[in-house]
Amino acid sequence: MTESLPLSIKLLVFALVSVSVLLGFLNSRGPSPKITILNRWMRWLSVSFALAFVFYPMEWIQRPFWALVVIFFLLWLLIETLYTWFAISALSQSGISLFPRFKENNTGEEWPASRKLIELRDWLRGEKFAKSQALIADIGGGVRLRSSIYQNSDQNIRIQVIFVPQGNGSISHSVSFSSETADKRTVITDNLFTPYGGFYPEQWDVCRKPWTRSASKLLRLHKKRIQDLELIPYETEPIDDLNFQQRQLERTNIDAGFLVPPHLQEEMGRITWEGRYRVWKEVWLLNYFGISFRG
Repeated sequence: MTESLPLSIKLLVFALVSVSVLLGFLNSRGPSPKITILNRWMRWLSVSFALAFVFYPMEWIQRPFWALVVIFFLLWLLIETLYTWFAISALSQSGISLFPRFKENNTGEEWPASRKLIELRDWLRGEKFAKSQALIADIGGGVRLRSSIYQNSDQNIRIQVIFVPQGNGSISHSVSFSSETADKRTVITDNLFTPYGGFYPEQWDVCRKPWTRSASKLLRLHKKRIQDLELIPYETEPIDDLNFQQRQLERTNIDAGFLVPPHLQEEMGRITWEGRYRVWKEVWLLNYFGISFRG
């Protein structure tokens, strides 16, 4: 019976559920990767303990409490795995753009009015980065991806600030630093917290740091990566450069077997089975560990 459980276990279950609810509330107020990851772990643990607490007194379940916790922990793993896989399959069949094309943002809505983003804009100005362009991309389903591009005075470091709308109505942001070298390499350092799973062009050197939310730390890392390289200034407009990169990514992923060739996509979907597995793996690594693997 439930009464036979030690008081310490009852308090533990209550604490886990309470912390999970609190983290969910905090995460809804403002997206934070650290809080999001902690919230996912706490939700997983609280569901496992709460279900074990509910089912333990039932006479038809002759299992110790801790065995039930493990069973429900693994059951949640199975349910979320199936949910993630079905979501990726639905994405493969949907009209959502995997590599959206950008256009100039003339809507008047460029920089969201939040304290963190205002501080980021002030930091960019303090570091002598000048605004180059404001862009927008229609992903599909009424969702628009906004982006602001800045460049340093030497024109050899370009910063893309990406504003990503969330399901709860809030807006998260990521920062991407890029530079071009004399030997035609593209060096990218970003903190994107969205799963990718695909491949990058051979001449791209990508370092993704989802845990590093500070733009100044990310810039220091990028400068360290390019300090011994011969850089060339950007000569193309950001919109042309970004759209060229999107076409490159799309072609690279078709050639690498991540995407289905265009003439077969209506029948088979856009993402191959190998590609879906790669996305599924990165979703798990990103959601629960904040890790993004190199494509």
